[in-house]
Amino acid sequence: MAVTSMANSSIRDFVKYNSMATFFAAGPFSCEYLVVAGGGGGGLAAAGGGGAGGYRTNAGTSGGGAISESSLIVARGVHPLIVGAGGAGSSSGSIKGTSGSDSVFFAIISDGGGGGGSGQNVAGANGGSGGGGASPTGAAGSGTVAQGYNGGLSTGVNAAGAGGGGAGAVGANCTTSQVAGNGGNGVASSITGSSVTRAGGGGGASDFADTGTAGTGGSGGGGNGSRRNAAAATAGTVNTGSGGGAGSNNTASAAGGSGVVIFTLPAQAIATFSAGVTQTSAIVGLTRVYTVTATSTTDETVTIS
Repeated sequence: MAVTSMANSSIRDFVKYNSMATFFAAGPFSCEYLVVAGGGGGGLAAAGGGGAGGYRTNAGTSGGGAISESSLIVARGVHPLIVGAGGAGSSSGSIKGTSGSDSVFFAIISDGGGGGGSGQNVAGANGGSGGGGASPTGAAGSGTVAQGYNGGLSTGVNAAGAGGGGAGAVGANCTTSQVAGNGGNGVASSITGSSVTRAGGGGGASDFADTGTAGTGGSGGGGNGSRRNAAAATAGTVNTGSGGGAGSNNTASAAGGSGVVIFTLPAQAIATFSAGVTQTSAIVGLTRVYTVTATSTTDETVTIS
C-alpha cells in the first residue's frame, strides 16, 4: 500500500511539473538586455575623439549616469535586431569623423556615437555620446540623455583636440596648448556573468610632434588619439561601441568600434535568428545569454518561441 501511494504521488508530481513547464515555455518571457550602438570615428588634424555609442540596459547602470531601465517582457513572435557599425575616421581636416550606427533590440534603440570634430573650430557631432571638439574652439558634441555623455570641448588652445564622450563620463576638455583631451570612460556590465566595461570615448589628437601629447581612449575600449609624426590613432574596440581615436595633421584617424546586443531569456525559451545574424549563447544560472556581435543588414530579426 505504501509503495502504491508513493507511486501515485510521483505520477501527480510528474504531471504537475510538466504542466508548469509547458505554461512557462509558452511565454511571455522576462528579458534582461544590454544594447550598445556603434562608436563614432575620430576627427583629423588637431581633432576630437569619437564618442561612444549609446548604452542602454535594464541589467545595471545605463549610459549618461542613468539608472537601470524598466523590466522588459517579450512576447512570442518576430522582433527587430540590429548591431550598429562603428563610424569611419575622418579622411579630411574639413569634415568630422563619421558617426556610428544605431543598435536595435525590440523597441529599444541606442543612438550611434558622434564623430569627432576636425580641422579648425569644428564641433564634435551629437550622438549616443558626443564627439570631441577640434582646436582651437570646437564645441563638444552632445550625448543622448540616459545613453551617454557629452564630448569635451577645445577652449581656445592651440593645436590639440578634446576627447570623445563615454557612456560613463564626459570627454576631457582640451585646456592646455598641444595637450589633447582623453576620452570619457565606459560603463561595466555583468549581464554575461562576468564584469565587462564597454563604450569608452576616443582620445583627441595633438598636432605637435616632440612636445605634443595625444589623448588616451576611455576605459571600455576607447581608441587612443595620435600626435604629429607618431603612430596613427587606434580604433575603438570591436563590439564595445567605443569611439575611435583622432588623427593629427599627418597621421590617420581611426574608426569607432562596432556595437553589441546582449539579452537573456529563460532557458526553456527558444530564440531563432535570421540568416544575417552572428551570435553565440551560453547558459548562466537559469537563463540563456545571447550575445549578438554582428548583423549583415538592417532587416535582421530574432524569433522568440
